[in-house]
Amino acid sequence: MAVEGALYDSWRGQAGGERLLVEVRDLVIRRGAATVLAIPYLDVRHGEVLAVIGPNGAGKSTLLHALALLHPWASGELRFGGRAISPSDDPVKLRRRMAVVFQEPLLLNTSVKDNVASGLRLRGKGGAGVEEKVRYWMKRFGVDELAHRPAHQLSGGEAQRVSLARAFVLEPELLMLDEPFSALDAPTRAALFEDFERVLRESGVTTLFVTHDRTEAMRLGDRVAVIMDGGVAQVGAPEEVFSCPADERVAAFVGVENLIPARIVDQQGGLALVLLGGAVVQVVSDLPVGQRVLVCLRPEDVGISPVPAGGVASSVRNRLPGRITRLTPLGSQVRVTMDCGAPLVALVTRRSAEELSFCEGLEVLASFKASSAHLLPG
Repeated sequence: MAVEGALYDSWRGQAGGERLLVEVRDLVIRRGAATVLAIPYLDVRHGEVLAVIGPNGAGKSTLLHALALLHPWASGELRFGGRAISPSDDPVKLRRRMAVVFQEPLLLNTSVKDNVASGLRLRGKGGAGVEEKVRYWMKRFGVDELAHRPAHQLSGGEAQRVSLARAFVLEPELLMLDEPFSALDAPTRAALFEDFERVLRESGVTTLFVTHDRTEAMRLGDRVAVIMDGGVAQVGAPEEVFSCPADERVAAFVGVENLIPARIVDQQGGLALVLLGGAVVQVVSDLPVGQRVLVCLRPEDVGISPVPAGGVASSVRNRLPGRITRLTPLGSQVRVTMDCGAPLVALVTRRSAEELSFCEGLEVLASFKASSAHLLPG
């Protein structure tokens, strides 16, 4: 254990600070005459996890392939460790400073142990040090007891664990992962994600993690980059991207189901009074009076309660009277669609829906905090 701890600590000590490991400026990638990716600027900071998210076909994998020097770029600048990389440079030397894990495990037709060691062997490394590292990373990913099993006999989850161990054993300066869990069934995916998250946090390796799964991005990313239509739509901390999306496209992708047209009617010390569906609500914003906006509100931030016996005035701030128009079961939750003068969606637990006897046609009050909503200029 002392030897394994020393291995881990020596690698982890390489990370730290706010230096830029990767920097991209005006990067353009084309397929034929079509531009498929145009990135004015993007960086990966030393020691961070940058989660790259976006819909299918947005350009996420193309970006990863370009950074891994697996896809040429038409123009622009790529810097790695402060050094400019030219498309004409020999990529082998730089690739040896990286490790890439793809959605489908790419294993050699040999044993688990030999697969984990293969990258080190290709780099000309051998001896007791290699054996020690291979044993360590097989154990970290729970495949040490499979060391002598042929790779073709592995399940999908086991094969991906081997792929991850093979990547980590290289002690890369940059680890890149292209949706590594998307092909796995739910239980296998959850178990492997837990192990991977723990190893990633403990190692501190600089990571570019491509995914279309919002939960994975929120859990892993120190920052999140949203790729839309072949460009970067937003980059920021997960809580910023998911709570304060930069535009309507990002809002829809990150799960902001409520995008409600409204208008600012007053300003009171950083609180905008917004006319929404016939009611006035408060939202933290400094946009000017008269501005037409979209109120962005995540469904999990909307509360629902029965209408009091005496009723409620429609102008009560941040409490919108309405009527349930649809209930959609989602496992342990229920998606509640309401008509509050404007369509509004909330997520509640199944138990709450049952205890409050929610049903279509029921009159309710929807509520939310002033800090939970985000305004986009409309």
